Amino acid sequence: MTLPPSLSTTRPGVARVWWPADLVESGFREATAFVAALVARGLHDHGRVEAWIDPADETAQRIATWAGLQREGILRGGYVEDGQYHDRIMYARLATDPPISEPGGFRALLNSFLPRKRAISQLLMRDSQDRVLMCELTYKPDWDLPGGVIEVGESPAAGVTREIDEECGIHVPAGPLLVTDWLPAWSGWDDALCLVFDGGVHDDDLPRHLTLEAREIRAVRFCTLDEIRAHCAEFTTRRVEAALAGVRAGATYTESGRPSSPTESE
Repeated sequence: MTLPPSLSTTRPGVARVWWPADLVESGFREATAFVAALVARGLHDHGRVEAWIDPADETAQRIATWAGLQREGILRGGYVEDGQYHDRIMYARLATDPPISEPGGFRALLNSFLPRKRAISQLLMRDSQDRVLMCELTYKPDWDLPGGVIEVGESPAAGVTREIDEECGIHVPAGPLLVTDWLPAWSGWDDALCLVFDGGVHDDDLPRHLTLEAREIRAVRFCTLDEIRAHCAEFTTRRVEAALAGVRAGATYTESGRPSSPTESE
Protein backbone atom coordinates (compact mmCIF):
# COMPACT_ATOMS: atom_id res chain seq x y z
CA MET A 1 0.00 0.00 0.00
CA THR A 2 1.37 3.40 -0.99
CA LEU A 3 2.00 5.78 1.89
CA PRO A 4 0.01 9.04 1.82
CA PRO A 5 1.72 12.43 1.41
CA SER A 6 3.16 13.76 4.65
CA LEU A 7 4.26 16.95 6.35
CA SER A 8 6.53 16.59 9.38
CA THR A 9 8.66 18.85 11.57
CA THR A 10 12.34 17.93 11.22
CA ARG A 11 13.86 20.64 13.44
CA PRO A 12 12.58 23.80 15.13
CA GLY A 13 10.86 26.01 12.56
CA VAL A 14 11.50 23.60 9.68
CA ALA A 15 9.13 21.07 8.14
CA ARG A 16 9.65 18.54 5.35
CA VAL A 17 7.01 17.67 2.78
CA TRP A 18 6.94 14.28 1.05
CA TRP A 19 4.63 12.71 -1.51
CA PRO A 20 4.58 9.32 -3.28
CA ALA A 21 5.48 8.98 -6.94
CA ASP A 22 1.98 7.84 -7.84
CA LEU A 23 0.48 11.15 -6.68
CA VAL A 24 0.88 12.36 -10.25
CA GLU A 25 -1.50 9.68 -11.48
CA SER A 26 -4.35 12.01 -10.53
CA GLY A 27 -2.91 14.54 -13.01
CA PHE A 28 0.13 16.84 -12.89
CA ARG A 29 -1.87 19.98 -12.05
CA GLU A 30 -3.81 18.19 -9.36
CA ALA A 31 -0.62 16.77 -7.82
CA THR A 32 1.03 20.20 -7.92
CA ALA A 33 -1.99 21.87 -6.29
CA PHE A 34 -2.02 19.21 -3.56
CA VAL A 35 1.67 19.70 -2.76
CA ALA A 36 1.30 23.51 -2.87
CA ALA A 37 -1.53 23.26 -0.32
CA LEU A 38 0.61 21.00 1.87
CA VAL A 39 3.48 23.52 1.70
CA ALA A 40 1.14 26.41 2.56
CA ARG A 41 -0.15 24.45 5.54
CA GLY A 42 3.40 23.85 6.72
CA LEU A 43 4.24 27.55 6.50
CA HIS A 44 1.46 28.38 8.95
CA ASP A 45 3.57 26.84 11.74
CA HIS A 46 7.10 26.89 10.30
CA GLY A 47 9.41 29.43 8.75
CA ARG A 48 10.68 26.93 6.18
CA VAL A 49 9.29 23.91 4.33
CA GLU A 50 11.69 21.56 2.52
CA ALA A 51 11.42 18.75 0.01
CA TRP A 52 14.26 16.33 -0.72
CA ILE A 53 13.95 15.08 -4.30
CA ASP A 54 15.72 12.19 -6.02
CA PRO A 55 17.82 13.68 -8.87
CA ALA A 56 16.50 10.95 -11.17
CA ASP A 57 12.85 11.86 -10.50
CA GLU A 58 12.21 14.65 -13.00
CA THR A 59 8.45 14.62 -12.41
CA ALA A 60 8.89 15.22 -8.68
CA GLN A 61 11.28 18.07 -9.47
CA ARG A 62 8.64 19.72 -11.67
CA ILE A 63 5.96 19.25 -9.02
CA ALA A 64 8.22 20.80 -6.36
CA THR A 65 8.98 23.78 -8.60
CA TRP A 66 5.42 24.56 -9.61
CA ALA A 67 4.27 24.06 -6.04
CA GLY A 68 6.44 27.11 -5.23
CA LEU A 69 9.54 25.42 -3.80
CA GLN A 70 12.83 26.97 -4.88
CA ARG A 71 15.73 24.73 -5.84
CA GLU A 72 18.68 25.33 -3.49
CA GLY A 73 21.25 22.71 -4.50
CA ILE A 74 22.41 19.10 -4.20
CA LEU A 75 22.62 17.48 -0.77
CA ARG A 76 25.36 14.95 -1.57
CA GLY A 77 24.97 11.64 0.23
CA GLY A 78 22.35 13.19 2.47
CA TYR A 79 19.78 10.41 2.23
CA VAL A 80 20.53 6.91 3.52
CA GLU A 81 18.55 3.90 2.35
CA ASP A 82 19.50 0.21 2.74
CA GLY A 83 22.92 1.25 3.97
CA GLN A 84 23.61 3.30 0.83
CA TYR A 85 24.13 7.05 0.68
CA HIS A 86 22.10 8.85 -1.98
CA ASP A 87 22.09 12.40 -3.31
CA ARG A 88 18.99 14.52 -2.97
CA ILE A 89 18.05 17.87 -4.52
CA MET A 90 17.05 20.33 -1.82
CA TYR A 91 13.94 22.38 -2.54
CA ALA A 92 12.49 24.83 -0.02
CA ARG A 93 10.07 27.65 0.51
CA LEU A 94 10.26 30.27 3.25
CA ALA A 95 7.34 31.98 4.90
CA THR A 96 8.92 35.29 3.79
CA ASP A 97 9.16 34.34 0.09
CA PRO A 98 6.89 36.51 -2.10
CA PRO A 99 3.91 34.68 -3.67
CA ILE A 100 4.66 33.14 -7.06
CA SER A 101 1.57 34.91 -8.35
CA GLU A 102 3.60 38.13 -8.09
CA PRO A 103 6.25 38.94 -10.75
CA GLY A 104 9.09 39.09 -8.22
CA GLY A 105 8.12 35.78 -6.66
CA PHE A 106 7.81 34.08 -10.05
CA ARG A 107 11.19 35.42 -11.18
CA ALA A 108 12.82 34.16 -7.98
CA LEU A 109 11.30 30.73 -8.59
CA LEU A 110 12.60 30.61 -12.17
CA ASN A 111 16.01 31.89 -11.12
CA SER A 112 16.36 29.04 -8.63
CA PHE A 113 16.36 26.29 -11.25
CA LEU A 114 17.36 27.84 -14.59
CA PRO A 115 20.85 26.81 -15.78
CA ARG A 116 23.82 28.82 -14.55
CA LYS A 117 27.09 28.73 -16.47
CA ARG A 118 30.50 29.49 -15.01
CA ALA A 119 32.20 32.50 -16.61
CA ILE A 120 35.91 33.29 -16.76
CA SER A 121 37.59 36.54 -17.83
CA GLN A 122 41.17 36.77 -19.07
CA LEU A 123 43.41 39.56 -20.32
CA LEU A 124 45.66 39.54 -23.37
CA MET A 125 48.67 41.68 -22.42
CA ARG A 126 51.49 42.07 -24.94
CA ASP A 127 54.97 43.63 -25.09
CA SER A 128 56.73 45.55 -27.86
CA GLN A 129 57.66 42.26 -29.58
CA ASP A 130 54.02 41.10 -29.59
CA ARG A 131 54.79 38.42 -27.02
CA VAL A 132 51.93 37.51 -24.67
CA LEU A 133 52.02 37.66 -20.86
CA MET A 134 51.45 34.13 -19.53
CA CYS A 135 51.17 32.79 -15.97
CA GLU A 136 52.78 29.65 -14.55
CA LEU A 137 50.09 28.47 -12.13
CA THR A 138 50.45 26.53 -8.88
CA TYR A 139 47.33 24.36 -9.33
CA LYS A 140 47.90 22.94 -12.82
CA PRO A 141 50.94 22.09 -14.93
CA ASP A 142 50.04 24.14 -18.01
CA TRP A 143 50.36 27.90 -18.27
CA ASP A 144 47.47 30.28 -18.91
CA LEU A 145 46.51 33.88 -19.54
CA PRO A 146 46.08 36.06 -16.43
CA GLY A 147 42.51 36.32 -15.18
CA GLY A 148 39.99 34.22 -13.29
CA VAL A 149 36.41 33.33 -12.47
CA ILE A 150 33.86 36.15 -12.49
CA GLU A 151 32.02 36.60 -9.19
CA VAL A 152 28.24 36.59 -8.87
CA GLY A 153 26.83 39.98 -9.90
CA GLU A 154 30.19 41.13 -11.33
CA SER A 155 30.66 42.22 -14.94
CA PRO A 156 33.25 40.27 -16.98
CA ALA A 157 35.25 43.46 -17.65
CA ALA A 158 35.28 44.47 -13.99
CA GLY A 159 36.07 40.89 -12.99
CA VAL A 160 39.24 40.57 -15.05
CA THR A 161 40.50 43.97 -13.85
CA ARG A 162 39.93 42.85 -10.25
CA GLU A 163 41.70 39.52 -10.87
CA ILE A 164 44.77 41.23 -12.32
CA ASP A 165 44.79 43.64 -9.36
CA GLU A 166 44.61 40.79 -6.85
CA GLU A 167 46.94 38.29 -8.50
CA CYS A 168 49.51 40.49 -10.23
CA GLY A 169 49.40 43.74 -8.25
CA ILE A 170 48.77 45.94 -11.28
CA HIS A 171 45.68 47.87 -12.38
CA VAL A 172 44.87 47.25 -16.06
CA PRO A 173 41.36 48.22 -17.18
CA ALA A 174 39.88 45.75 -19.65
CA GLY A 175 39.93 46.95 -23.24
CA PRO A 176 37.76 45.67 -26.11
CA LEU A 177 36.52 42.08 -26.08
CA LEU A 178 38.68 39.91 -28.35
CA VAL A 179 37.18 36.43 -28.10
CA THR A 180 34.37 34.55 -26.38
CA ASP A 181 35.47 30.93 -26.02
CA TRP A 182 33.19 28.13 -24.87
CA LEU A 183 35.07 25.55 -22.81
CA PRO A 184 33.60 22.01 -22.80
CA ALA A 185 33.52 20.05 -19.55
CA TRP A 186 37.09 18.97 -18.83
CA SER A 187 39.10 17.24 -16.10
CA GLY A 188 36.46 17.55 -13.39
CA TRP A 189 35.34 21.06 -14.38
CA ASP A 190 31.87 21.84 -15.74
CA ASP A 191 31.67 23.72 -19.02
CA ALA A 192 32.24 27.47 -18.97
CA LEU A 193 32.47 30.62 -21.06
CA CYS A 194 35.84 32.36 -21.23
CA LEU A 195 35.95 36.01 -22.33
CA VAL A 196 39.34 37.40 -23.34
CA PHE A 197 39.75 41.19 -23.27
CA ASP A 198 42.51 43.32 -24.76
CA GLY A 199 44.96 44.36 -22.04
CA GLY A 200 47.11 46.52 -24.32
CA VAL A 201 50.86 46.74 -24.96
CA HIS A 202 53.31 47.09 -22.04
CA ASP A 203 57.02 47.53 -21.39
CA ASP A 204 59.09 44.41 -21.97
CA ASP A 205 60.26 44.40 -18.33
CA LEU A 206 56.71 44.45 -16.87
CA PRO A 207 56.99 40.92 -15.33
CA ARG A 208 59.78 42.11 -13.02
CA HIS A 209 57.50 44.76 -11.52
CA LEU A 210 54.50 42.57 -10.73
CA THR A 211 53.56 41.46 -7.21
CA LEU A 212 52.28 37.91 -7.65
CA GLU A 213 49.74 36.08 -5.51
CA ALA A 214 52.03 33.19 -4.53
CA ARG A 215 49.20 30.75 -3.74
CA GLU A 216 48.11 30.79 -7.39
CA ILE A 217 50.95 32.09 -9.58
CA ARG A 218 54.57 30.86 -9.54
CA ALA A 219 55.86 33.10 -12.30
CA VAL A 220 54.87 35.28 -15.25
CA ARG A 221 56.67 36.00 -18.48
CA PHE A 222 56.09 37.33 -21.95
CA CYS A 223 56.00 34.35 -24.32
CA THR A 224 56.23 33.83 -28.05
CA LEU A 225 53.64 31.61 -29.71
CA ASP A 226 56.20 28.79 -29.86
CA GLU A 227 56.73 29.09 -26.09
CA ILE A 228 52.98 29.16 -25.52
CA ARG A 229 52.60 25.96 -27.53
CA ALA A 230 55.30 24.35 -25.38
CA HIS A 231 53.87 25.40 -22.00
CA CYS A 232 50.09 25.53 -22.54
CA ALA A 233 47.27 23.10 -23.23
CA GLU A 234 46.30 22.95 -26.90
CA PHE A 235 42.94 24.65 -26.30
CA THR A 236 44.66 27.50 -24.43
CA THR A 237 47.08 27.97 -27.31
CA ARG A 238 44.17 28.12 -29.74
CA ARG A 239 42.41 30.69 -27.53
CA VAL A 240 45.52 32.89 -27.41
CA GLU A 241 45.86 32.66 -31.18
CA ALA A 242 42.18 33.60 -31.60
CA ALA A 243 42.65 36.55 -29.22
CA LEU A 244 45.69 37.79 -31.16
CA ALA A 245 43.66 37.54 -34.36
CA GLY A 246 40.90 39.50 -32.61
CA VAL A 247 43.29 42.41 -32.03
CA ARG A 248 43.54 42.79 -35.80
CA ALA A 249 40.14 41.62 -37.03
CA GLY A 250 37.75 42.23 -34.14
CA ALA A 251 35.97 40.02 -31.64
CA THR A 252 35.13 36.43 -32.49
CA TYR A 253 33.43 33.39 -30.98
CA THR A 254 35.19 30.04 -30.59
CA GLU A 255 34.62 26.67 -28.95
CA SER A 256 37.69 25.22 -27.25
CA GLY A 257 39.63 27.83 -29.20
CA ARG A 258 38.24 26.71 -32.57
CA PRO A 259 36.01 28.84 -34.82
CA SER A 260 33.59 25.91 -35.21
CA SER A 261 32.18 23.34 -32.76
CA PRO A 262 34.64 20.59 -31.76
CA THR A 263 33.52 17.05 -32.36
CA GLU A 264 34.51 16.00 -28.84
CA SER A 265 35.52 17.58 -25.54
CA GLU A 266 39.22 18.18 -24.87
